[in-house]
Amino acid sequence: MKQLTVVSGKGGTGKTSIAAAFAALAERAVIADCDVDAADLHLLLEPEGGSTVREDFHSGYIAELNEALCIGCGACVEACRFDALVMAESEEGGMIARLVPYACEGCGACVEVCPTGVFTLLDQSSGELLQSRTRFGPLVDARLSIGQGASGKLVSMVRMRAKEIALREERNLVIIDGSPGIGCPVIASLTGVDAAVIVTEPSVSGLHDLRRIAELCLHFKIPAAVIINKYDIHAGMCSRIENACAALRIEVIGKLPFDPVFTRAMIASRTVVELDEGDIAAELRAIWKRL
Repeated sequence: MKQLTVVSGKGGTGKTSIAAAFAALAERAVIADCDVDAADLHLLLEPEGGSTVREDFHSGYIAELNEALCIGCGACVEACRFDALVMAESEEGGMIARLVPYACEGCGACVEVCPTGVFTLLDQSSGELLQSRTRFGPLVDARLSIGQGASGKLVSMVRMRAKEIALREERNLVIIDGSPGIGCPVIASLTGVDAAVIVTEPSVSGLHDLRRIAELCLHFKIPAAVIINKYDIHAGMCSRIENACAALRIEVIGKLPFDPVFTRAMIASRTVVELDEGDIAAELRAIWKRL
């Protein structure tokens, strides 16, 4: 069983459309959408009957305050570095501590300093992991709750579940639609995979993030290849990207021209290789064969 991650650095390069096309061309694959901040692969793959499994994702803690026991000493307010506690007037007219939930980082300083034990640290529900079936095989994705961190941990959870399904159902490939960017979730999307495909575009930010992602793959000794999407919108920048790949000794396995078929496929909730029989679909099939 192999694991392949499709990454891009900057968003908007067409990474998800290409990952979906790979899912359509693969045989007996499990698909993992690791863009947990804004998962959208399901829009193209249309899970049958929606998500069949939903599992809460817990990460970190949040404080709970029993105001009835508070003596209003203010020690917790002084200790809190995140301004998650304020002094306020109680119904009885005295001063007590009040919690600002969205500011709480769950550090536990209030628990340590409170003389009357009014605080309890509770597990923080930070999102959910989803599992479904698509016309191309099992899909595992996730939704990180608004304002929550630890997306790298949730990415690892998605990948672990996809790998478990692949082993249980004897499927030979996990296709991972990696997180955009160059930070922690991207590292979690790449660590330990067998190969990476970097999708870029001929722009300054596309070239910058390509170099960063390529260096990350080289650091982790992950074989990588590059696809230049919309290569014909800037010939000069496309040449610079090809030269950068040559310097990094990373092969460019395909170049796709700008084509509205990608938008038409998204509107139709289909992959490009299902909707189109023209040059784009032919090139994607050739890229998959090379890969």
